[in-house]
Amino acid sequence: MTLKVTSTAFMNEQMIPARHTCKGENSSPPLAWDNVPAGTKSFALVVDDPDAPSGTFVHWVIFNIPPAVRVLPGSIDPAIAKLTDGTVQGVNGMRATGYTGPCPPSGRHRYYFRLYALDTILSLDSRADKRAVVPALQGHILAQGQLMGYFAK
Repeated sequence: MTLKVTSTAFMNEQMIPARHTCKGENSSPPLAWDNVPAGTKSFALVVDDPDAPSGTFVHWVIFNIPPAVRVLPGSIDPAIAKLTDGTVQGVNGMRATGYTGPCPPSGRHRYYFRLYALDTILSLDSRADKRAVVPALQGHILAQGQLMGYFAK
């Protein structure tokens, strides 16, 4: 099953607005999804750049998003590790909590916003990074989807 992931900030395979990058406010873009399977107990989102010079760079890890949620508003405060609804922001590639926007050193990079519908709530805390979250997803993914955007300085 495939989740349909969209944003009001940019279309799939289009440029991510500067507002959501290091050239602007460095704020997380709004995201929405649908086509959620029955039995979903939480969602997890991993945002990364596979074109980074030193290997894939992680821009955002956020998980335990409640099953009734269908929208992440833009500009989620990266300083808040656990949101009021129980959503947890993990550690990004800068070793900081929350979202850090695209900021490639050169060239046009791809940024993948990968969303997973899970049949569980992850037993991880805000110190979790992609290396902890991705293995924890295994065997629990009911559906997944992605939105991909580009950015170049």
